[in-house]
Amino acid sequence: MFTKSIFVVTFILNKVTLDNASEESKRYIDREYELSEGYPLDSLPNFTELAAKYGYPSEEHTVVTEDGYILTIFRIVRGKKCQGPIRSPPVLLMHGLLMSSDAWLDSGPESGLAYLISNACYDLWAGNVRGNYYGKRHRTLNPETDIDFWQFTVNEIGSFDMPAVIDYILNYTSSAKINYIGYSQGASTYFIMCSERKGYCDKVQVLIGLGPDSRNTYLKSVFSRLVVEAYQDLYPALTEVGFYEALPRGGIVQQTVAFICQNFVIADTFCRTLLSMIDSPHPGSIETQTLRVLFDHFPAGTSVKNLVWYSQSLNVDDFQHFDYGTRANMELYGSLKPPSFNLSATTTPTVVISGKNDFLTVPADEEWLTSHLPNVLEHYIVQDSLWNHIDIAYSKLTSKDILPKILEYLLKYSDETDV
Repeated sequence: MFTKSIFVVTFILNKVTLDNASEESKRYIDREYELSEGYPLDSLPNFTELAAKYGYPSEEHTVVTEDGYILTIFRIVRGKKCQGPIRSPPVLLMHGLLMSSDAWLDSGPESGLAYLISNACYDLWAGNVRGNYYGKRHRTLNPETDIDFWQFTVNEIGSFDMPAVIDYILNYTSSAKINYIGYSQGASTYFIMCSERKGYCDKVQVLIGLGPDSRNTYLKSVFSRLVVEAYQDLYPALTEVGFYEALPRGGIVQQTVAFICQNFVIADTFCRTLLSMIDSPHPGSIETQTLRVLFDHFPAGTSVKNLVWYSQSLNVDDFQHFDYGTRANMELYGSLKPPSFNLSATTTPTVVISGKNDFLTVPADEEWLTSHLPNVLEHYIVQDSLWNHIDIAYSKLTSKDILPKILEYLLKYSDETDV
């Protein structure tokens, strides 16, 4: 009960911070303020600015979904170290839960997957989804005042955001298909898209799932379980008081952690321990400078309802829609229980890359997932026995442990162009 009380206080403080501090949020984002407080330089720019700093000119694009959400996505057409023609089709890189496209830059040009894949001469696109700080706009809804903006889970992300981003890239580049790399939620929403939106799997030549999420029956992270279960327990109370946004950038949780972790010593101790609590320990994998940068971008925000879906997924042996309760389920789905997402609809040739020490998408759940996908080319287990879930985005070992396998399959499903 004491732990839940702490969460209640945190939620209230976060709500007060967001509702009463538009000027405070501006101060938080203000670069002069952050510089004066010692924030690392790489945490301050947005995607295009940071990529340009390291010699990777990029583009900012706006995608509008069928249900009106406005998403900002980014493109690196040619990597700094690309010496030959650009390969086709374009490659879409999708982030995980509570992350943004900035995650692919946070570990720097020697380790960030956006840099590394574009260096291999791929037309690299980094997507974003509704609810993070690159996806908090809507044609008609105001995320600060309209409850309906936050009534989404992975289902809506997969059903609307993924198709919109894919269609935009195809139309903009005049490509027939893309190659898709999905990290954690970025893969689960792909599976949902294939289940709910007929024909969209046909627009992708190969799917590379990096620690792909689906069911979460055997999730081992005690801390992560505690967080999402607290959201589920408090969901009725939170909605009653108008609290629908979870862990946003600029909220008290993210602000506090970013402020603390700017200090090199604290980042190397407390903040490193915090990441180990969220996932599992992997000593020496993530640079201290990366820790200082990433917490200015993480957590990036989502809906409370989405975190409740994650909590629900811990208690079922399946990958299914949101559970509204038996009465509401009957009205909405025509069944007492939520229907399962149809994993057999993911007919795209699929590669799964996972780690033995992953406490979030654990080996047992990854094996379950691969057994239900109809076209798995390979399930590659990273050789490093300590490789975990967070390593995928932030490890300095990325270029050694997972990049070769990613490039192997991108090459098989790509051609050179004259771009």
